[in-house]
Amino acid sequence: MKVVHKSVLLKESVEILTSNEGKIYVDCTLGGGGHAKEILKRRQDIYLIGIDKDDEAIEIAKENLKGFEGRISIYKADFRNLDLVLQEEGIEKVDGFLFDLGVSIFQIKGERGFSFQINAPLDMRMDPEQTLTAYKVVNNYPERELIRILKEFGEEKFAVKIAKAIVQRRKKKPIETTEELVDIILSVVPEYYKHGRIHPATRTFQAIRIEVNRELESLKESLEKTKEFLAPKGRLVVISFHSLEDRIVKSFMKEKENQGILRILTKKPITPSPEELRENPASRSAKLRAAERL
Repeated sequence: MKVVHKSVLLKESVEILTSNEGKIYVDCTLGGGGHAKEILKRRQDIYLIGIDKDDEAIEIAKENLKGFEGRISIYKADFRNLDLVLQEEGIEKVDGFLFDLGVSIFQIKGERGFSFQINAPLDMRMDPEQTLTAYKVVNNYPERELIRILKEFGEEKFAVKIAKAIVQRRKKKPIETTEELVDIILSVVPEYYKHGRIHPATRTFQAIRIEVNRELESLKESLEKTKEFLAPKGRLVVISFHSLEDRIVKSFMKEKENQGILRILTKKPITPSPEELRENPASRSAKLRAAERL
């Protein structure tokens, strides 16, 4: 079955990214190639570098980007290593970087433990070759570390209760599946929390996923590196999906604007239109921020 991934804020992001009439762009989160395809369609002289650490996403992107051979290079890498990718390409300056920080549908729909709605082994690795997994976090981390992760990366108000319940359960036997983890969460959170806007397991799963993939560290490192490669008038466009990411992006752009390095193009973040929200409810938390190199 072919999984169709809807790229969020597609028109808005590509318009802002490419309206500087540049020629070299980097899609730091290639995914299924939705944004990349639109970027390449803008002008015949555009060359694109696509980066992703997910093998499955790369295979789908290659399929979706047939016909653009010679105008795109794809690298399996963490975007925190974008400098190494560009060095390998022999590229010193770039006209735009795009980051779409959402978890792709290939990960959510797959049996890799990203979703609390699908019973699967606790994995959550975007790069299947790395050693740290959700299983190791859930079964090996000390209670205080679990509490820290749930609070810091999930902003979970019941972090202490959930962490204690995880530790108690794993004493009996290892916690192996997403379903087991969801059951533990549901067993300790208050009844009212089960009927909120989001599922009670959402924040815990987000926190563990961020820890497994070192997502916030990667984001901070890669944003710092973009400024070294952006040509004058080069664009940085970032789509985030939760407040932790958005805070990092907003803070980075503000700091670099104050230093005279960037000019912020989005005084307020761009959010999906009512039409996009109807067609793709998963886009509801998306925020787009953009800046230009001075």
